[in-house]
Amino acid sequence: MALDNDTKLNSLGFAKSPADTRVVVAMSGGVDSSVVAAQLAEEGYDVVGVTLQLYDHGAALAKKGACCAGRDIHDARRVAEEMGFPHYVLDYENTFKEAVIDEFADSYLAGATPVPCIRCNERVKFKDLLETAKDLDADCMATGHYIQRKLGAAGSELHRATDTARDQSYFLFSTTPEQLDYLRFPLGHLPSKDATRALASRYGLSVADKPDSQDICFVPNGNYASVIEKLRPGAAEPGEIVDVDGNVLGTHTGVIHYTIGQRRGLGIGGLADPLYVVKLDVDTRRVIVGPKDMLATRTIPVREINWLGDGAFDAADEHHVSVKVRSTRPAREAIIRPKSPTEAEVELLTPEEGVSPGQACVFYETGGTRILGGGWIWRGY
Repeated sequence: MALDNDTKLNSLGFAKSPADTRVVVAMSGGVDSSVVAAQLAEEGYDVVGVTLQLYDHGAALAKKGACCAGRDIHDARRVAEEMGFPHYVLDYENTFKEAVIDEFADSYLAGATPVPCIRCNERVKFKDLLETAKDLDADCMATGHYIQRKLGAAGSELHRATDTARDQSYFLFSTTPEQLDYLRFPLGHLPSKDATRALASRYGLSVADKPDSQDICFVPNGNYASVIEKLRPGAAEPGEIVDVDGNVLGTHTGVIHYTIGQRRGLGIGGLADPLYVVKLDVDTRRVIVGPKDMLATRTIPVREINWLGDGAFDAADEHHVSVKVRSTRPAREAIIRPKSPTEAEVELLTPEEGVSPGQACVFYETGGTRILGGGWIWRGY
């Protein structure tokens, strides 16, 4: 039944009843997206659950009989049955491989440290799935991400989650303003994951006690190198571990086993001072190590910038912000100097250790919660 003109917007921001508001919920089979779907269904929205089959553990890990993420699909379907809304499974394996997995493997082979979860959000969930939601005549798409969408003077804004320990803003910086207008994040305001699990219990969901996933979805055992070797046979070619002067200190079984800033597992013990991986030279298959102070970086080149701040990302302006160069690091004050609408030089006011090509550099409002965008670190140091 339609609302009269005096009725306020519903909880998703539409001037109509929940029953007349269709929302597609991206359901991974985990607790977070399940709670979003259940909550919206309980509020009376026209909920449609969609789960993407993205990867085949059997293909990625060469294990006979491994299921195609079957448990997660089963859990999502069961939640939909429990809450009484339709649920669909879409086969996105080819899209996911081309848009995410192949780049992940190639980036590692090039000596970078990729973040596939960002590419998945950017190229699959918030692109292809979002278009599918529109094809289903949905008014919006909701996800279980811990982040907030707020309306500002210039339109939709992206803000950190209330629970800073669960905040996923680093992985969502490439969300465009147009996508942000269509997306909803119902969990972003919750104080903790315990609050989410309490809601799951209240709704009687079978996934209420399901553990959080810890690894990249297509690398379930955390062994990136083994997956890359399966995807790119011959990728793990041996080479030398050398110091910054070129002195050979040892050998390795493949550059793909190392990341910038790594200290453990180098196999070159017995030295007076600890050494860290400071560079990966893919062309010569050399892992270059040096003292910790060589990891300190002040100037970072960034490209593929997605700007979410007010106004244009103008090369004539400097932007004083805070930035994160890894998801687990605290934000540091910085100055962004644009070179073009999509490239910039970021100067850290305090040097950061372990900055690596392939990681994201995400921009935040200093002293606030707003995400101003970000880009990709693209050159070694």
